[in-house]
Amino acid sequence: MMLPVFLFTGFLDAGKTTFLQSMLEDPGFNEGQRTLVILCEEGEEELDPKRFSINNVTIQKVENQSDLTQGNMILWGRKAAASRIMIEYNGMWQMNDLFDRLPENWGIAQETMMVDASTISAYNANMRQLVVDKLNTAELVIFTRVEPEQDRMELHKLVRGISRGAQIVYDLTDGTSEEDDIEDPLPFDINADVIEIADRDYALFYRDLVDSPAKYEGKTVRYKGLCANNMRMPKDTFLAGRHIMTCCEADIAYCPLVCKWDRAKSVKHKGWGVVEGRINEKFSNIYGKKGPVITVHSFDTASEPEQPVATFY
Repeated sequence: MMLPVFLFTGFLDAGKTTFLQSMLEDPGFNEGQRTLVILCEEGEEELDPKRFSINNVTIQKVENQSDLTQGNMILWGRKAAASRIMIEYNGMWQMNDLFDRLPENWGIAQETMMVDASTISAYNANMRQLVVDKLNTAELVIFTRVEPEQDRMELHKLVRGISRGAQIVYDLTDGTSEEDDIEDPLPFDINADVIEIADRDYALFYRDLVDSPAKYEGKTVRYKGLCANNMRMPKDTFLAGRHIMTCCEADIAYCPLVCKWDRAKSVKHKGWGVVEGRINEKFSNIYGKKGPVITVHSFDTASEPEQPVATFY
């Protein structure tokens, strides 16, 4: 049986424990399932079991990351006879360290990131890699301590620079909550006869295309890319894309699109070019699955852009 894991991430004193407390006090959530709560961080707030709706919760504190092993988690789950797991994760620890250690029958049911609106700018300036690490996989982002008159655009952009799919909620200091309703217009016209992708917008275009391929089906696009072409590729195929940096140099990756053209072998390997062509989702051996394939209408060599590595911000 797969045990659902409710995962709460964010930095110290962002409101994770308070949110956990409210969930375990709620009879609608805490209906009787035996729950194991793994606490990997201690802030000013502490869980108060006396206020839980029923006495069905086992709390396991973890001070050292080395103790958060698959074997220990299996043992804790068995001792608690748990039918679900709640994890308050340490903001200084990497997410993959947890994902790699989760027991095989533990599955993430929901991942929520709690963010203190009054301190996140400092974290983002000084620990951006950790901020990106948490935002990358969060399904729900809750900004706490939001002043009613505070401009939310910067908070919104912080999330959308990493994740276009995460739900955003603002918990205001006056006790109310509001869902994010800021529209995210793309920086290019997807309904144009030819979708023109500026050099600075390739990362946004690539992510949106991968996330929502159906809306690009049959569309014509024009963009500048770094080309890859070698003898192992079919004679009518080359790649054109950009290196994309999500948060830091360590995560830079080449993110190209498969291009089909009868003159593909004339395209210089590691040369820059402007590709124009129609996008269709097709199977490609290069992807190893279905993906966006461009039927090239025209190709022109080009100079390297001023910023060769694309970013989301």
